Amino acid sequence: MVLAHGQWRIPVSKLIGNSSGLCFIFVATIWATASNAQEVGNAQQGLRVAREVCADCHLVDKGAGRSTDANAPTFEAIATTPGLTSAALAATLQTSHRTMPNVVIKGDDANDIIAYILSLKESN
Repeated sequence: MVLAHGQWRIPVSKLIGNSSGLCFIFVATIWATASNAQEVGNAQQGLRVAREVCADCHLVDKGAGRSTDANAPTFEAIATTPGLTSAALAATLQTSHRTMPNVVIKGDDANDIIAYILSLKESN
């Protein structure tokens, strides 16, 4: 197994053999987590945008209820999808779907919606 970030490629077996290697893994993990957290937008703004753009089909507010379109999952159901990440949500928002209208959500609005959906995951 190789730990790779950018141009660094270090066999994990070499890192585990010494304490500085374990420290490197710990710092790299914290760094990657902090980097991901900075990429996500504002959850409150995301709820506002979702109510304007997504609520015609999806139930965007947390709580009991169903989406207005039976084929559209609630945002809470999306949030509890196993393995859901901000990168997966970003890819989903940028990909057209057979059952979804061609809604273009870019930049801060997309990041804000992603932050809102991930906040639903964290509150469960």
